[in-house]
Amino acid sequence: MNEKMRKRNTETCFLPGLGPDNAGKSLAEAVQSRELDRWEAFPVLLASTAEAGEFSLEAANASLNEEEKPVLRALIFVSLGLYHHLGREFAWTKDLSGDFAPRLTANFSDRIRLNTEIELAGLRLVPERVKAYFQKNFRPPKVPVKTLAETGEKLDLELAVSRIFTQRQKDLFLKRLRRKKMTKTEKEYFSRVIKKKLQALANEELHSLAKKVLE
Repeated sequence: MNEKMRKRNTETCFLPGLGPDNAGKSLAEAVQSRELDRWEAFPVLLASTAEAGEFSLEAANASLNEEEKPVLRALIFVSLGLYHHLGREFAWTKDLSGDFAPRLTANFSDRIRLNTEIELAGLRLVPERVKAYFQKNFRPPKVPVKTLAETGEKLDLELAVSRIFTQRQKDLFLKRLRRKKMTKTEKEYFSRVIKKKLQALANEELHSLAKKVLE
């Protein structure tokens, strides 16, 4: 597969705005393809999906069998290692720390730095190709930001929420607000991170002091 065809495949396998389930299926299809070109382009697909706020490990795993799931994890490790090597910081990568040990991410980062081939399910990924493709083709997706207006709240409230929460945190905040079902990982993250922020925001004394400071 030449560079032009690979770029077209990467762009069309993920269409922002279709939701986590469809984005998860796109990631799963890339894994199932067992095509070296698509695996080398996986970091672009993952970053595009996550930057649009539509990455769901659960949704991706739901479309894979038990033999394919480890390949997905390995490709995510390769991607995280690449981002680390390139110094690309994404807020959503911190949310994966519970599922993907930093030690293994660092291991893949070192292999990419040394340009050591990565053998994965019988295929050999060349780090230099993976890195070059990401640098040339990754562009943060231009998607409409989900607004709190969907819940009947004022639009200026969204601005305030966006200054406090990351995109993923805001999505989970809305999910909880709408009483939608959350995965185990989402519940744990909500309790560990978002709930603490909400408790601070709900503190009346802090609210009062903030208003005084701003007067």
